[in-house]
Amino acid sequence: MNIELTLSILAIPLGFALLVWSADRFVDGASALANNLGVPPLIIGLTIVGFATSAPEMLISAFAAWDGNSGLAVGNAIGSNITNVALILGFAALLYPIAVNSSILKKELPILFAIMLLGSWMMLDQALTFEEGIIFIVALFALMSWIVWQGLSHPDDPITQDAAEEIPTDMGTKTALFWLVIGLAVLLASSKLLVWGAVNIAQAFGVSDLVIGLSIVALGTSLPELAATISCVRKGESDIAVGNVIGSNMFNILGVLGIAAIISPTQLDSAVLQRDIPVMFAVALLLLFLSLCKGIKSPGLGKPGGAILTLSYLAYQGYLIYIST
Repeated sequence: MNIELTLSILAIPLGFALLVWSADRFVDGASALANNLGVPPLIIGLTIVGFATSAPEMLISAFAAWDGNSGLAVGNAIGSNITNVALILGFAALLYPIAVNSSILKKELPILFAIMLLGSWMMLDQALTFEEGIIFIVALFALMSWIVWQGLSHPDDPITQDAAEEIPTDMGTKTALFWLVIGLAVLLASSKLLVWGAVNIAQAFGVSDLVIGLSIVALGTSLPELAATISCVRKGESDIAVGNVIGSNMFNILGVLGIAAIISPTQLDSAVLQRDIPVMFAVALLLLFLSLCKGIKSPGLGKPGGAILTLSYLAYQGYLIYIST
């Protein structure tokens, strides 16, 4: 094994560790700074904190697109959506039952499906253009506006309250600015490091950057969501756990794919349409079906549903490994 390949392999866990650390510092700094400047906590929680859940995916895809590895950028977005639903919610449900509020089934999930349909329609010609990237970003800001409007209209919603509670209130302006700058700098550097390592590994083993994005990179960027989801369901905050996952998936499609398309309009691998997008829809539909299995009055995910979702993720990853070898 040559030195560059060894360094590339080491770059993956190091990049993920720095990515998680810097994302937390960046969010804390940005949130505290906005709070000190008089921005209402609710607005900060629903925009800055909410936006930051997909910051790692956005930066990784931006660097990948800039370097001409568009397959990694697209794979990261779609793979993260598959991982969030099938692995994160599935594994969490194996540990603790997850109640799914009917409002999530009636409101957030339909919006997620609409966004997935928009993204799929944009990719039907196996290309993402600059103009389509602009449409994604405009739709992202429209989504954020709707989220803020919902938060202001329903301030007692547990997801809204949790978003506001995420803001540090004891951090001075200078300290907040320091962590904002440091967090952003390390976030950028770790994203670049991770993309470098992933691309080198893909080239060394003859695996496409799309598959690397769908597997290793998507799993790594979703691990913080796994820890947060398990923490929420353990405390009985299932609405927050499910809402965060669905929100992250919306941001992944609109923000991650939008930024990648603006930076580097690209042709797509046919496997994206034939294999990966159908899997993304399948696991989302599976989540909807399993959530309704207990009845409309008490929808939720139990251990059987969690096992089905987790096994579907493992089967998908097993298939990716099979076709790569």
